[in-house]
Amino acid sequence: MKKEVVIEVKDAKVKEAINSFLESLLEKNLVSALLVPREVPSKDNVVQSLMTNSNGLKEVNVISPVLPVSSARIISQMTRLSSYKNPVGVVLRSCEIRALIELVKLKQASLDNLLIIGVDCLGTYSVSDYQNLCKQGNSPSDELLRKFKEGGEDTKLRKACQVCEYPIPSNADLVIGLVGVDFEKNILLKSGTEKGEKILEKFSFPEFNQSKREESVSKYLSKKIEKRDTLFSEMKGEVTGWENLLSVFSTCINCHNCMRVCPLCYCRECFFESPTFEFDSEKYLLWAKRKGSIKMPRDTTLFHLGRMSHMATSCVGCGLCEQACPSNIPLLKIFKMVSYDVQQIFKYVPGRDLEEPLPLTTFKEDELRSVGEE
Repeated sequence: MKKEVVIEVKDAKVKEAINSFLESLLEKNLVSALLVPREVPSKDNVVQSLMTNSNGLKEVNVISPVLPVSSARIISQMTRLSSYKNPVGVVLRSCEIRALIELVKLKQASLDNLLIIGVDCLGTYSVSDYQNLCKQGNSPSDELLRKFKEGGEDTKLRKACQVCEYPIPSNADLVIGLVGVDFEKNILLKSGTEKGEKILEKFSFPEFNQSKREESVSKYLSKKIEKRDTLFSEMKGEVTGWENLLSVFSTCINCHNCMRVCPLCYCRECFFESPTFEFDSEKYLLWAKRKGSIKMPRDTTLFHLGRMSHMATSCVGCGLCEQACPSNIPLLKIFKMVSYDVQQIFKYVPGRDLEEPLPLTTFKEDELRSVGEE
């Protein structure tokens, strides 16, 4: 049975209330370490930090609305070769949990001895926007909480967050709930697994008895889905046809930043960085002579189409690819739209279920029959 309790918030200090709970996990030896977003000394960014004691826990801010890197990549680096012997708590947003589930299926990470703590995501700013808000003397976390409580929409949030239909964590052992609760007074803390339930049994938090949660979550998701569908409708007109697609990717400089930040691009050796794309100097002259001219760098559109086909079934729409692009290519819009369509064909939702097999590793005799008949 899932357990739901509340963490008391004093003086509307949400961050401090959550940090107090995290500190208790360490003090009670329920985890040996915590992977958490921690503010840098300049206070204008957060970095994931693996902490083994409560020193410096004041700088931890799990609701900071910025996502410099997906923690799924970090956990993959830490657990791909071997899992932890003692429990380690990891605080993640929904997109990070979903990406981690996909990486586990791809045998690029392990969940053994991980306590996954999910946090309701109210959205994130780009790193540059977050830094600008901090320089203006504002607290992005407090500002976002205030706007959310007032029902307002922050258009500065990353597009990926504005259209994310999975802001509420699933597959988490514990969930820190902010949607549908008066978080200036109480925060929801609920178990999602038997492991999480056993953790909560170590505490004496009061039971959660507010009934607005499900209704508020439903309304929150409806707004996200409506924005997503509007985005898809607009984007289809922009990328339909080969000429439009070439135009969208025309400013690509082939830096591969999008690939390096993507939590699902895990290949140790990328095809697009292999000798396959190394050519003799005369080859370039031959191509140029044949066509009159060739665009340099070459194969930029091929790179994006190849990457898209490689990870479309597992894309979680985190939008870090777009955030990392120095040329401001609308990668999130394109990848999310294509991935959504592909996932609908296979009736697959990345990160939904650890036991659900990956579409491209599963053979179904009648699969895609309707596509072949068209």
